[in-house]
Amino acid sequence: MTVVVAIGTGKGLFLASSEDDRKSWEVSGPHFPMTAVYSVAIDTRRQRPRLLAGVTSSHFGPSVAISDDLGESWQEPERAPVAFPADTGIALERVWQLSPGPASQPDRVYAGTQPSALFVSDDAGVTFELVRALWDHPDRKQWGGGFGGQAIHTVLPDPTDPAKVLVAMSTGGVYRTTDAGVTWAPSNTGVKAYFLPDPYPEFGQCVHKVARHPDRPDQFFLQNHHGVYRSDDAGATWQSIADGLPSDFGFTMLAHPHRPGVIYTFPLTADGHRYPPDFRCRVYRSEDAGASWTPLSDGLPTEPFYPSVLRDAMGADDADPAGIYFGTRSGEVYASADEGDSWRQIAGHLPDVLCVRGAVVS
Repeated sequence: MTVVVAIGTGKGLFLASSEDDRKSWEVSGPHFPMTAVYSVAIDTRRQRPRLLAGVTSSHFGPSVAISDDLGESWQEPERAPVAFPADTGIALERVWQLSPGPASQPDRVYAGTQPSALFVSDDAGVTFELVRALWDHPDRKQWGGGFGGQAIHTVLPDPTDPAKVLVAMSTGGVYRTTDAGVTWAPSNTGVKAYFLPDPYPEFGQCVHKVARHPDRPDQFFLQNHHGVYRSDDAGATWQSIADGLPSDFGFTMLAHPHRPGVIYTFPLTADGHRYPPDFRCRVYRSEDAGASWTPLSDGLPTEPFYPSVLRDAMGADDADPAGIYFGTRSGEVYASADEGDSWRQIAGHLPDVLCVRGAVVS
């Protein structure tokens, strides 16, 4: 079994690989040195896995690079694969999310961008087109920008119904389509935006991340800018599941690849104090869809710990037992080969980690 963990950082992409059941790791990189890599996808729907990286060069601008040989070589098109049409008068700042579509659409890939927009590819990520219905939505002019910018950072196509897609943005909240992108509607009932005059608006929430398990396509888990929620009705309504966590602030939310209802998050103290509660490095896991939470720290640093984990800096492979991974803004990457029960550092002294993705590739 070969496992690859793709690590996007502020100064390039690093690839960690293991061929001995995740006992030892080799790290290569940086690929695209001095380029910010905010999004990575490992598309395993075809015989040869495809890596996609959303790269942002301060000189050449944003692009999407593709590798079909696990990073040995990369292809970048001469023309930007993700670009706003000229009539929008908008320039792409970066690609925040790359999400392979459902198995029934093996060549479909979605891209969420800054400014907040959704693009779709039907040639496996080579070229993308703007989803006009979401871009032209009447709410768009009121979408704001979070501390990290205005961006669609979560794209979740339904694994069983290709007409259904959920996106989340900072700020703006959750939007859904049930008709293959022809229409979109905000879907934030129950999610609090304490920083707005109406704390429960139709839209405007600062959602940080949303996750779901493919076997329960109507159950979602959401980490908000203060607030942790679950939806059991495909995102129509949300209920708090923050009880049992030391804080309801954080960025990441991860669903276990095999076990429905098992989720992971990395709490931070507050929006004004973005370090772990009590300065302790702990991942929190729920095995009952958020009804209770367990701190996981075996093998993690025991000394005071200050870095944060960003919204896409936690990932999982699809082995059994599953591997869980997270990276920090101080450049460490930690791995668990037993679903979070114990951890070890597999990379250190990297640039700030922006995104982490794992997969079994052979």
